[in-house]
Amino acid sequence: MLFPGKDYRRQPANDIGATEDARRLAADAPQLVDGAVGSEWYTEHGTAVDAAAFALCRLRRARAGEGGGPELGDDAVRAALSGADPQSVIWLASRAISYMDENGFPEAVEPWFGAYEGP
Repeated sequence: MLFPGKDYRRQPANDIGATEDARRLAADAPQLVDGAVGSEWYTEHGTAVDAAAFALCRLRRARAGEGGGPELGDDAVRAALSGADPQSVIWLASRAISYMDENGFPEAVEPWFGAYEGP
């Protein structure tokens, strides 16, 4: 999804702190995702599933900043998720869809797709 002002490329970062954060987050993320299975998110906040999503978002930002574009951040998240149990990734994906739904994503993209009428 394109957002205003996001159609540019930054120069790669030279910040060693961000690089170290990205390495740590990449190493920790699979375990955080695996630890999120069964976490509540409707009645509790700051649970293991939120911690896993938070770490993945921070990883994405750190790697994107290093590389000067979002694709490297996306690649880093996919690599971290590939190290987690597939059922854990499904659990996290369901949390992400819940969040997107509750925050208006369907209404934001509906002009591009219209009403859903099936395959």
